[in-house]
Amino acid sequence: MKLIIAIIRENQLDQVRIALIEAGVSRITVSHVSGHGRVIQVEEIYRGQKVVPNLVPNVRLDIAVNEDFVKPTCDAIINATKANEAGLVGSGKIFILPLEEVIRLRTGERGSEAI
Repeated sequence: MKLIIAIIRENQLDQVRIALIEAGVSRITVSHVSGHGRVIQVEEIYRGQKVVPNLVPNVRLDIAVNEDFVKPTCDAIINATKANEAGLVGSGKIFILPLEEVIRLRTGERGSEAI
């Protein structure tokens, strides 16, 4: 089992969600997050003071999958985000982490069956 965390642009959420459903992944958690990556923040002058613009709003997707769905899930996210951005800096990232245990609260199922 793996936990896939994807940070994407807010405007890409619908196309990524559709691509995931087409890939057979229908259970996701979506959170609104802010941050910045490697992009160098340019200082601006505001009312005579140097300021660095605020953090960039993004969307975080948390997706728990069985081993067989890791590649299709990542491919769906990559293909859906590449379609519009064409290598634009700040397009996002995908993190893949091992998932030790999953427990479905309603039934008590554990492991792969709980996903």
